[in-house]
Amino acid sequence: MRFLTAGESHGPQLTAIIEGIPAGLEVSLEKINEDLARRQGGYGRGGRMKIEKDRVQITSGIRHGKTLGSPITMIVENKDWKNWQTVMSAEPIEEKHVTRRRVAKPRPGHADLVGGMKYQHQDLRNVLERSSARETTMRVAIGSLAKQILAALDIEIASHVAVLGGVKATIPEVLPVAVIKEKTTISEVNMVDLEIEEQVKTLIDETKKAGDTLGGVVEVRVENVPAGLGSYVQWDKKLDGKLAQAMLSINAFKGVEFGIGFDAATLPGSKVMDEITWDQEQGYRRTTNHLGGFEGGMTNGEQIIVRGVMKPIPTLYKPLMSVDIDTKEAYKASVERSDSTAVPAASVVAEHVIATALAVEILEHFPADNMSELKKSVASHRQMIQDF
Repeated sequence: MRFLTAGESHGPQLTAIIEGIPAGLEVSLEKINEDLARRQGGYGRGGRMKIEKDRVQITSGIRHGKTLGSPITMIVENKDWKNWQTVMSAEPIEEKHVTRRRVAKPRPGHADLVGGMKYQHQDLRNVLERSSARETTMRVAIGSLAKQILAALDIEIASHVAVLGGVKATIPEVLPVAVIKEKTTISEVNMVDLEIEEQVKTLIDETKKAGDTLGGVVEVRVENVPAGLGSYVQWDKKLDGKLAQAMLSINAFKGVEFGIGFDAATLPGSKVMDEITWDQEQGYRRTTNHLGGFEGGMTNGEQIIVRGVMKPIPTLYKPLMSVDIDTKEAYKASVERSDSTAVPAASVVAEHVIATALAVEILEHFPADNMSELKKSVASHRQMIQDF
């Protein structure tokens, strides 16, 4: 399975092409649209979310509700395009319009300046339009399709916000996916600790008034993943490494950890390793899950627990100092429409990029021309692990 995304933030549409999805997968477009709506939600989002009401269009690869095995094309239209048709025109435009909405004052922490230097763009809009987190729309759409593959194999996934702006949620060590879904459905900040919701919302409001932004930590948990996915035989076969790359590929993400993560550095080995047990019904299990479902780069059958750190959004309504690329003089950075925080939405994005990476691994590991073959192969693998 492989995919590409295309499109600019204020262009006519966003596009994804996915190849390698097995034939015969029953696809719900409504589930994809529900996940796209989840990405647009969350307390602290800005005005763009009021304009865009993302709905996916399928233009190839699915017929009568089932995948064909051929490449799947998905499109999401940008409703705001109508206001940007001249600025973002693919055709040459009159000279008087060239400088309209031109960006020459890069934002600290954004791709603006380095992208302009790399690609030699004198209008930094050429950078920010693609480096925008609007691109994650298509990764959620792709991930939603991947989740439908996982669900057909009885693998469930969910996400939530663990920290927002320094406010930490109280998270039980054992946290089933079903509980995460139940709690976050009624939380405006996508948290399972509902007691701190008002505190977090107040912090977001205060930060917005101050013209500043907030980051946080998001967590993704996955259940019923077969043991033995990934491998220790080469560095690039380790599945936790692949999931870490997927997490860090999300805009503004700067760190990743599994299980107890960086806390392992402060504890003795006896408090970190997960003891092994065995019984006739379940086979091998771990008494704890400090390592987040991975040993030696491979899944061990326990719940996968992976967290990502998101920095605050770099677009500030009280902008930091920068340099005008034309005059080289000091200026306040440009301001684009933005959010005070997107951490709740980022947790949804994280859920979907992790789902995509897991689906890619499963489809690489097992014969997967069609769903019937895939289901039989996964069931056979589960039995082999059980009988070991």
